[in-house]
Amino acid sequence: MKGRSLKLREAHKSGGAASFCSIIWDLRAEHLLTSSSNDLSICIHDPLLPSNSPQILRHHRDGVTALALSPNSTCLASGSIDHSVKLYKFPGGEFQTNVTRFTLPIRVISFNRSGSILAAAGDDEGIKLINTIDGSIARVLKGHKGSVTGLAFDPNGEYLASVDSIGTVMQWELHSGTALHILKGIAPDTGSDLSVLNVLGWSPDGETLAVPGLKNDVVMYDRDTAEKLFSLRGDHVQPICFLSWSPNGKYMATAGLDRQILIWDVDRRQDIDRQKFDDRICCMAWKPHGNALAVIDVTGKYGVWESAVPSSMKSPTEGVPGLQSKNSNGLLLFDEDEQELSASGSLSDLGEDSHGESEPPSRKRLRKKSTYDEDLDEDINDDLLTSLPKVESRKKASRSHKESLDNGNEGLRSTTSSRLKMQDAFQPGATPVQPEKRRFLCYNMLGSITTIEHDGYSHIEIDFHDTGSGPRVPAMTDYFGFTMASLNEHGSVFANPCKGEKNMSTLMYRPFSTWANNSEWSMRFDQEEVKVVALGSAWVAAVTSLNFLRIFTDGGLQRYVISLDGPVVTASGFKDELAVVTHASHCLPSNDQMLEFRVLNISNGTQPLKGHLPLTPGSCLTWFGFSEEGQLSSYDSKGVLRVFTSQFGGSWLPLFSASKEKPEENYWVAGLNMNKLFCVVCKAPDLFPPVMPKPVLTLLDLSFPLASSDLGAETLENEFILKNMHLSQIQQRIEEMEAAGLDTTSLDDEAFNVETALDRCILRLIASCCNGDKLVRATELVKLLALEKSVKGAIKLVTALKLPNLAERFNNILEERLLNETSRPAAHDASSITPNVVMSKTLTSSHSSEPSQPVIPSPSPQLSSPFFTKKGKLQEGAEVGIEKVEQIQTATVEKNIGKVNNLAGIKSKEDSKNQGEASSIGEVKNVAGNLRPANPFAKLSSNQEKSSLFDAIKKMKKTTDETSKR
Repeated sequence: MKGRSLKLREAHKSGGAASFCSIIWDLRAEHLLTSSSNDLSICIHDPLLPSNSPQILRHHRDGVTALALSPNSTCLASGSIDHSVKLYKFPGGEFQTNVTRFTLPIRVISFNRSGSILAAAGDDEGIKLINTIDGSIARVLKGHKGSVTGLAFDPNGEYLASVDSIGTVMQWELHSGTALHILKGIAPDTGSDLSVLNVLGWSPDGETLAVPGLKNDVVMYDRDTAEKLFSLRGDHVQPICFLSWSPNGKYMATAGLDRQILIWDVDRRQDIDRQKFDDRICCMAWKPHGNALAVIDVTGKYGVWESAVPSSMKSPTEGVPGLQSKNSNGLLLFDEDEQELSASGSLSDLGEDSHGESEPPSRKRLRKKSTYDEDLDEDINDDLLTSLPKVESRKKASRSHKESLDNGNEGLRSTTSSRLKMQDAFQPGATPVQPEKRRFLCYNMLGSITTIEHDGYSHIEIDFHDTGSGPRVPAMTDYFGFTMASLNEHGSVFANPCKGEKNMSTLMYRPFSTWANNSEWSMRFDQEEVKVVALGSAWVAAVTSLNFLRIFTDGGLQRYVISLDGPVVTASGFKDELAVVTHASHCLPSNDQMLEFRVLNISNGTQPLKGHLPLTPGSCLTWFGFSEEGQLSSYDSKGVLRVFTSQFGGSWLPLFSASKEKPEENYWVAGLNMNKLFCVVCKAPDLFPPVMPKPVLTLLDLSFPLASSDLGAETLENEFILKNMHLSQIQQRIEEMEAAGLDTTSLDDEAFNVETALDRCILRLIASCCNGDKLVRATELVKLLALEKSVKGAIKLVTALKLPNLAERFNNILEERLLNETSRPAAHDASSITPNVVMSKTLTSSHSSEPSQPVIPSPSPQLSSPFFTKKGKLQEGAEVGIEKVEQIQTATVEKNIGKVNNLAGIKSKEDSKNQGEASSIGEVKNVAGNLRPANPFAKLSSNQEKSSLFDAIKKMKKTTDETSKR
């Protein structure tokens, strides 16, 4: 093991003094990020082109001491000597917000594996756990005496480990915020040298915690007992200042004050390679895939050590334990096959793991409460006092949790099976009544309404997740005993059931802002009681025990009273639409609930949707509502989320299944958007969270329950289906807006972006098919590509894979598609075109009255690919990184001159017609300059003189004929 020389490149100016520098990879290993405590800028480097100037982010007012990327690499966090923690979009680098501030410099930040929590600490007394959904401080952990310099979340979501500058390690239980283990003086005391920071790290399987030792070694501690297991001691002659586990946990890299890095085989407890440097290495990061280690020293110079693990040994990213196989959304930083799926996202989309192992922990002691049996309150309250089981019985406890949940479900099934009881009505986002306990009357994506009963009356509070945009609503005293509520941006509605003969059921609405005094109103109901309430834009709805749907204006005017077909189960509102779920009939002998839904448009007085509501066999409905985009959604007790789509005449698509997650966890749904499910994770058998401490929302990726593919590419196939669904929904919205005469520019942009992302997914699927020798499937996929650039990329791909027959088929598909596009019949008369008209159909001659025939009939049915109307700016595709589609070049036609002659021969009878067509097209060009052509493979040139493909073929043939005559 001879020392080898690794050349480092300067990223930050050192100013002659040693500094602590950071280096991290993004999820795809497409970027390297560096920072220095002597430099207020963050550099984003291209590792493939290190000579290129990096992208610079300058938002801090002092040196940057810490960097962290969310698990799906859509959000960058940075901490600084200026006491602030900032968030940015990534990879764009757009500054988002100052998520928190400290009173002293920050030394370390870290995301949990789901990205829902960001931990930050430094010279201040406490460790802040920041909710990345709304920016609130979920908890502050206090106990360290020195500056906190290292943080590490347990991959299994139960613990947080921290180490300070005086060598004390603390292990925190995230459920309760208590310190389970305090190990004093086990790490080196770094003193006042701020370029040396104590660090620590969990093994990828979460079973071992690695801490720098006092004997120039690394000591391994058990995750649960904190007992010393073994140590790695080798040729370091000075204390270790940084360590990093390989993605599969088989290797570890350690950097010491002796200016060398050692690579360790952890199982053999032996160093297998080393590298010496001119200056001390202060930070390292394993490449998410491949075999490389990025390093940076205290002078701000960085480099990448290729083949850090000898090539004769197992790759450091091969066989990631446990977590890889259960993940399908690309959040593991070291999963090469699945990381591609998180290409898009925003700050609110800090990617969450769909498959249990990377789920964030429940951050509070949850009540063991059954939604279906309120007689268990006393037992439940006793269970709250029971502490978590000891470490040695952790796996056994996990199994007992699962068995308890299964037994509970069996008990529920057997009870209801004997009674064949129909599901009771429930309010979405509400939790059951708990004596002397605060509970949720409503919890949704906007905020929450909570209540607690005290001395015969209740105290109600309304809180918004985004305290900056939501109004401040004073708390109120509830003398009616409200048990249900609904909340939107305009106001809140409350209702209570009947309490004896004298206390009638009451409905009350409170607007948040109004121009008139005394805008609050209430209604009382005699001999009927409110079961469910809902809110929308300028209306309030209540469904009663008499199966009446009562609709009021927000001013209190009784507008409609409608009789429903059966007893109500739940209801939800979104803008003008009200969705109501009712029982269609009694339960089946199999105990399956028979439910139906209807959607009413209150402003138009119409019912656009009605049908049966599907549920998993043996389950009941637990949540019902609309996504942020307005898609009707449901969630049942078996953990299946369904979203309604207009595809196939109206269908419910299963987009999430809790059975693929951790069996010891339940998910209490708060809402969803196009890509994520927002929920609170509850430890089984708990079905809902307590109010205090404040629940932390977890984001879970949506995914279809696909069958196991013979390619092993289920994640790519899932992305493919999701993007197709997304594209279909956008197309429907475009059609609706066009029918209403509204501007669709923003939706056109979104559709184009999704289209290009879908092409990238299809190209990856084609590569998987080629590697798996599924060539017919690859041919089907290439027909779904929307852009010519993508088809050419597929041709290059199969050519590189040495599949000439497949490349020839792809070429034929491209040629047929181009020719069919150019031979489409005229759809509009050129004289009817105006400069303000956006056309999505092919511009053809107004003189052509006969439908033209395709030049080459397709030998097999081609799958249609979605095309959308695009403005001129979208042809550039700058925002999505897609180059402008190139015009058909003369060289391409020459290359296939034999085929050109045949095609031209077939078209010889239509020459005169096409000449007239060309002149007519020339007339149209003056008004079509900013229009997107129907053919996505063609683009309008800047001089407005583009001719058709067939004209180019004819000119080419003419040139060839003249050459042959000579």
